Amino acid sequence: MNIKQFNFKLLYRRTALIIYDIISVIAASYLSLLVRYEFRMDQIPRYFLEPVTKALPFAIILTLMLFYLFRLYSSLWAFAGESELISLVIACIISGLSNIVLLQVFRTSQQPAPKSYYFLYIFILIALVFASRFSYRFFRSLKHRKENRFNNIQVMVIGAGEAGNIIIKEIIGSHFSTMVIRCIIDDDKGKWGRYIQGIRVVGGRDQIIESAKRYRIDEIILAAPSIPAAERKKILQICQETGCKLRTLPGMYQLINGEVSVSTLRDVEVEDLLGREPVSIDIDSIIGYVSGKCVLVTGGGGSIGSELCRQIAGHKPSRLVIVDIYENNAYDIEQELRTKYPELALTVLIASVRNTLRMENIFKQYKPDIVYHAAAHKHVPLMENSPCEAIKNNVMGTWKCAQAAADCGVERFVLISTDKAVNPTSIMGASKRICEMIIQTFNRHSDTNFVAVRFGNVLGSNGSVIPLFKKQIAAGGPVTVTDPNIIRYFMTIPEAVSLVLQAGAYAKGGEIFVLDMGEPVRILDLARNLIRLSGLKEGEDIEIRFTGLRPGEKLYEEMLMSEEGLKDTANRQIHIGRPLEYDEEKFYEQLEALRKAATEESEDIRSYVRAIVPTYTGK
Repeated sequence: MNIKQFNFKLLYRRTALIIYDIISVIAASYLSLLVRYEFRMDQIPRYFLEPVTKALPFAIILTLMLFYLFRLYSSLWAFAGESELISLVIACIISGLSNIVLLQVFRTSQQPAPKSYYFLYIFILIALVFASRFSYRFFRSLKHRKENRFNNIQVMVIGAGEAGNIIIKEIIGSHFSTMVIRCIIDDDKGKWGRYIQGIRVVGGRDQIIESAKRYRIDEIILAAPSIPAAERKKILQICQETGCKLRTLPGMYQLINGEVSVSTLRDVEVEDLLGREPVSIDIDSIIGYVSGKCVLVTGGGGSIGSELCRQIAGHKPSRLVIVDIYENNAYDIEQELRTKYPELALTVLIASVRNTLRMENIFKQYKPDIVYHAAAHKHVPLMENSPCEAIKNNVMGTWKCAQAAADCGVERFVLISTDKAVNPTSIMGASKRICEMIIQTFNRHSDTNFVAVRFGNVLGSNGSVIPLFKKQIAAGGPVTVTDPNIIRYFMTIPEAVSLVLQAGAYAKGGEIFVLDMGEPVRILDLARNLIRLSGLKEGEDIEIRFTGLRPGEKLYEEMLMSEEGLKDTANRQIHIGRPLEYDEEKFYEQLEALRKAATEESEDIRSYVRAIVPTYTGK
C-alpha cells in the first residue's frame, strides 16, 4: 500500500514538473523576443515571430527529452547540489543550441533571428528551470532554520574554510540536528564580517571567549584540520576557558578524502592539547625489512608490545610470534589479529623471558629474523619496592633473549628502552640502562644487529597517568598529582611504535635510537585539561591534590646522557646516541654478581646496580 502511494506521489510531482517545463519553454521563446524588442509586441517582425511559433512544439519535445536524459525528472531536488546544477545548465544550453537549428528550418525570410535571442532564450530557460528545481530546497531550508531556532545546542564553529562550510551546511540542512550554529570564528581578517550559509564570521580567536558568552554557546566545533598542531593547541586552550564542550575533526586526510561530516566529529582529547605535529613515518622502509620476515615480539600482549604486533601484522611478515607471560593479554591480541588478519601466520606462546631453556627452544624452533624485546617491568614505584624482580625480569630477561638471538643468528634485535635510563633515579630506569649496555656488548661480538630505542611516556599505556586521571575524575576526584612542577614527555602508542619500527629499519648495530618526543608537558596542566575536557571545573567539581614524588621518581626526564652526543637520521624525529665506552670484561663480572644477588634476594641489590651504572642516584 505504501509503495503504491509513493509511486502516485512521484507521478504527480513529475507530471507537475513536465507541465512547468513546457510553460518554461514557451515563456523563454516569447520572452526572449519581448526582451530583445524592449517589451513592445508591435515592434516584433512577423518573420521572426512565425518561425518561433512553428518551431515551438518541436522545441518543447526536444527539451523534455534532454531534461529526461540529464535526469532532471529523477533527481532528489531537496538535496540537489553542484552536480544537479551542472546537469540543468548543460541541458538548457543544448536546448538553446537546438533552437538555432529549428529556427533555421522554419525560417520564412532571408532575415535571420537576432543573435541576442538565443542567449536570452538560454538565460531565461535556465532561470525558470532553476527556480522550479531549487525553490523547494530554498523553502525547505528556510523552514528548517525557523525550526532550528528552538534547538537547545548552541554551536560555534572555528574555521571558515572548506571543512567548516561542509559541517555548517550539513547541520543547517539536517532535519535531525539538535544544533543551531550561532557564529563562526576564523583568524583570516579577510573573512571577518562575511557570511557562510547565512552565519556570520564574527572575528578571530580573540573573539572566542566573548562570542561564547554573547551567543550562549554550548558546544564549539574546531573545523580547521589543516592548521599546525601548535596553533591547534593554542586555540583549544582558549576554548577550554569557555567551559563549552569541544569537538574536532580527526585530521587533514578527512578533508582530502571527502569524509568531512558531522559523523566524523569527535570529542577533543588530551592528545590534541600536546601541541606536537603527528609523527611522519617512511612506511616503505618499514615494509622493506619486515615484509616476508619471521618477527618475534616479547611482551607482545602489553600496551607497547600489542601495538607493535598490530603494525607488524599489517606489513605482511612471513610469521609473527608473540611471547608473553600474561595469558589474558596474549589471548586478547591473538583474537584481535586473527579477526583482522585471517591470512597472517600467527603463533602465540606463553613464556617467561627469565626461563633460559624455554627461550632457547622458542628461538631454535621459529628462527626469527627480527626480535622486538618489549617484555619488562616498567612501573617505577612498584619496582622500587621489589628491586630484585626488576633485575630478574628486565636485566636477566634481556640477557637470556639476547643470548638466544645471537646463538640462532637473528638479523636484528631491538630493545624497547626508556628515557628513565638516563641518569636513573629509580631501579627500573637503572635496570633498563643495564639492558642497553647488554645489547651494545652483544652487538660487538655477534653477527646480529643489536639496537635499543629510547622514548618517554606513551599516552594510554598500562600504568600511564591519563587512564588514572580519567578514573579519578569519573569517581568524583580528587585527581592526584605528585608535584606541581613535574614534567614528562608524551607520545601516543601508535606514534611511538611506528618510530620504533622505522628505527629498526635504520639499525646497523650498537645504536641507541632516541625518539624526539617534542616539548615536555607539565602533569598538572594535563590534569587540568582533562578536568576541563570532562566539562568540570577545578576546585568546584574536582579537586587536585598534590601527593609528593614517589620513590624513584624525577621531576623531569632526560632523553640522552650528555656524554652520548646526538646524531640525526633520515627521519628528523629519530636520533642516534653515541654508545658509551666501558670495560666489557668487568661488565660481565658485575653482571654475573648482579644475577647472583638478585637470585638470592639480596637487600643490598642497589649497590650492585650502582657499581654497573655510576649515574644511578637511587637510594
